Amino acid sequence: MIKHIVMWKLKEQAEGADRASNARKMKELLEACAGIVPGILKLEVGLASPGLEATYDVVLYSEFADKAALDAYQVHPQHEALKPFFAAVREGRQCMDYEA
Repeated sequence: MIKHIVMWKLKEQAEGADRASNARKMKELLEACAGIVPGILKLEVGLASPGLEATYDVVLYSEFADKAALDAYQVHPQHEALKPFFAAVREGRQCMDYEA
């Protein structure tokens, strides 16, 4: 199993919206990818909670059956379509994949 975790820190304003609005849009777009390829075992998106310390605004936690499933997800057209918006609204991004 491969675990895939990505965190984004968002710009205060981007694409005509504030940070919170863009975070909610990212969550919606990512959650729509939950079943786009076989081998996605879990896909969960979290937003930083107001009042709790957080250095990033959005986190994706996902599990894939194997590297082939993760690779298929990465190049799927629906996932690829997210990248321009995410690039426009993000200030920073961290990613880690590991075998479990």
